[in-house]
Amino acid sequence: MSYDLMVFEKAQAPNNKTEFIKWYENQVEWKEDHNYDSIEVSSANLKNWFMDMIQVFPPMEGEFALSDDEIENDEDLANRITDYCIGKDVIYACFAWSLAEDAYNTMLKIALKHGVGFFDVSGNGEIILSECDEQN
Repeated sequence: MSYDLMVFEKAQAPNNKTEFIKWYENQVEWKEDHNYDSIEVSSANLKNWFMDMIQVFPPMEGEFALSDDEIENDEDLANRITDYCIGKDVIYACFAWSLAEDAYNTMLKIALKHGVGFFDVSGNGEIILSECDEQN
């Protein structure tokens, strides 16, 4: 099992939690007609979030995945490899449970920086849209 988090384009997601969960469940059926390893389908905000996020948690697959040499030469970075599933309006990230706290904090910080929503899938189901939500 993995520790899962998701960021999303706020303008595309419902504001009501019940409706949001239905929307989320539809998103993770992965029915969009594209490669889910490619960031090209996402909004500018999600692309910017992704490019910052992979500096700390590199992707397992896709054009930005680490090379074998990079993995062999940086054990810490290799241990942080993350499975991302990239949709038009969401990016779902699966982390090792040992990285849960760091993943949560890093992902939330970068989400707030780029103005995308944050959903704690594996934790308490928290949905954060802005710094005001985080403080409450």
